[in-house]
Amino acid sequence: MKTKLTAFLLATTTLAMLAGGVLAQTPPPAAAPPPPAAATPLTPQQPTFDLSQLPATRGTVRFFTMTPRGDVDGFVLADGTQVHVPPHLSTQLVAAVRIGDAVTVRGLRAAAIPMVAAMSVTGDANGQTVVDMGPSSRPGRGPGEKRGHGPGAPAATGRAGAPSSEVSGKVMLLLHGSRGEANGAMLEDGTVLRLPPPEATRLVALLAPGQTVVAQGPGIANNLGRMVDVRAIGALRDQLTQVRPPPRPPGDNRRGPKPGPGGPGGDRPAPPPPPGAEAPPADGPVHAAPNP
Repeated sequence: MKTKLTAFLLATTTLAMLAGGVLAQTPPPAAAPPPPAAATPLTPQQPTFDLSQLPATRGTVRFFTMTPRGDVDGFVLADGTQVHVPPHLSTQLVAAVRIGDAVTVRGLRAAAIPMVAAMSVTGDANGQTVVDMGPSSRPGRGPGEKRGHGPGAPAATGRAGAPSSEVSGKVMLLLHGSRGEANGAMLEDGTVLRLPPPEATRLVALLAPGQTVVAQGPGIANNLGRMVDVRAIGALRDQLTQVRPPPRPPGDNRRGPKPGPGGPGGDRPAPPPPPGAEAPPADGPVHAAPNP
């Protein structure tokens, strides 16, 4: 009897150990992970970064600045600070901000010059904000180039085809591009003088604040301001220095192909002579063959 009881206990213990091993080797099924949270898509007017982290510059708009193309590329505050705004925001900027408005600008302040590269501009009174979301795929003309922009405004034209004008006055401040390069000056009456950056650097002594200058070139004048694309500038009318035009970008062939022996293109062979005409010599004209 004792032997049977002992054998029964041993068998039971063995089965329990085997069952425990099987259970230990079969872990319970893991719970399914929660689905990832859906990303909220950015709206066209929602910036990628938190612009409130950028320094805020506040002031009152005194003058707009325009490019030779007619785009408004910023403004000058009453304290003389230049605010540079990307030209692709030109139309939005003049719709949200007017001369005399108090504004809050978020952007990067230049280290050595009184300029802010703006990422956003907010009109304090109307609350409208213009945010730099990058240029659009279809750039258009700036508001300065629209005909009849404002009461009594003349038709505005850019670098090509505009009548030449002459302005004179005292320089209020040197103007800069988005990277800090000098690209013109503003007179005390708000007239913007635009020069290619290499020429603005070469003639920087004439563009120094307090300097009286005479400038000539095609321009734009409307209710947004006045801009002259400077072709000649000097301290006096009879002491003008010519301004070199900006270099043409690579591949620009607006002047047309170079002439050559094959016609305007210079790369094509000359057409064969018409029937009854002699072949022209290398350097001579075509001579018609005499009639028989």
